[in-house]
Amino acid sequence: MDILYIAVNILVFLALAPFFEGVVRRITARVVQSRQGPPLIQPYLDILKLLGKQNLGPGNFAFKLAPLVAFASILSVIVFVPLGYKANYLTRYADVITIIYLLTLGGVAVLLGALSSRNSYALIGSSREMITMIMVEPVLAMTLILGAVKIKSLGIVPSISNVIGGGYGASVIIMLVVYLLALMAFVGRQPFDIAEAEVEILEGPFIEFSGPNLALFKYYMLLKQMFYATLFVIVFIPPITTGFYGVDVLIQLAFVFLVYVLIAVIGSTHPRLRIDQAQKFYALLVVASLVAVGLSVYGI
Repeated sequence: MDILYIAVNILVFLALAPFFEGVVRRITARVVQSRQGPPLIQPYLDILKLLGKQNLGPGNFAFKLAPLVAFASILSVIVFVPLGYKANYLTRYADVITIIYLLTLGGVAVLLGALSSRNSYALIGSSREMITMIMVEPVLAMTLILGAVKIKSLGIVPSISNVIGGGYGASVIIMLVVYLLALMAFVGRQPFDIAEAEVEILEGPFIEFSGPNLALFKYYMLLKQMFYATLFVIVFIPPITTGFYGVDVLIQLAFVFLVYVLIAVIGSTHPRLRIDQAQKFYALLVVASLVAVGLSVYGI
């Protein structure tokens, strides 16, 4: 059964991450911009189109390796997600440091690909990506540590389940708000799509990538977006279980869908921030997350 749960994790994320992106695009178009918008399957078509094209760009090893590392890192993170609130073999024997490490590895792969491309726009995008990693990833770490402090364990399932294990105290409410505010930065959507900023720096770190390499990066971003949305549901929404694994997964995905709706509304109604504005915002989130962890130490 453990192998089945791991396979379900990977298949569900691979199958639904592009669909949820299509939902975001459709909501943005219909509700906010009053236009028809693309079909829900458009992200699948975009990836298939890129897979059928030729890889162009610098031929150095780092440039070729970066999209593979990024895609592999996010798939590795996905297998640890207790989808349907079921812990598999890998989840039980990993800890929150593993998740943080693998997510950071994906960001480093993006930086590696951008720097190896030697494009000035890519260098600007990579510097912005680095700032985002340094200042936003601690929020994720503090979210997971919040539960670890309560249970005194770094295990993935104990840490996640014990964030709201004692109810919505002050520390949990503060961290919930902080995570929601950081969510757009986690997934690189407006107003925090500063690293890509199509109008300003033309996709930033990904400007020199094409074909299957770009498809892997695009898929990496879609999977990363779904991971952070799913993590919010698992950590901050009390589990609704029926005893049937398939039904529990569907209930969980329904909440993930609502998080995507929130992403679509916020992303389409807020203009992109300048990098200096984003830095101040990130700093505020880090301080607030540290306050939440401090309060949890005292059981508040």
